[in-house]
Amino acid sequence: QVQLVESGGGSVQAGGSLRLSCVVSGFIPSTYCMGWFRQAPGKEREGVATIRYGDTTTYTDSVKGRFTISRDNTKNTLYLQMNSLKPEDTAMYYCVAADFGPFASCRLTGLTYNYWGQGTQVTVSS
Repeated sequence: QVQLVESGGGSVQAGGSLRLSCVVSGFIPSTYCMGWFRQAPGKEREGVATIRYGDTTTYTDSVKGRFTISRDNTKNTLYLQMNSLKPEDTAMYYCVAADFGPFASCRLTGLTYNYWGQGTQVTVSS
């Protein structure tokens, strides 16, 4: 059974940084898509970033240049480095994973990620 456990959320002022971590228990091959989604109160859930094979990444436009997704397969850990945070980044952030096959892209929309963590709250004040 795969479990994803996030940590690293918190409260910061605009312009600050946070690094989210997601520890994976159970076996997830490196071919899996892994990523981060977020949901703010009253808003729909949105994909933030995904990664595959350690270097194939995808970002939603609003975080490009500010957020960096990475994974350390030796530590079974996924990261999201968030810099230059803005109040609109405030949300619950979820770690996700799924197997879409060896040739599928890890899109942020239109796919169902079947493994989810419990979430970690990020709050950015102006």
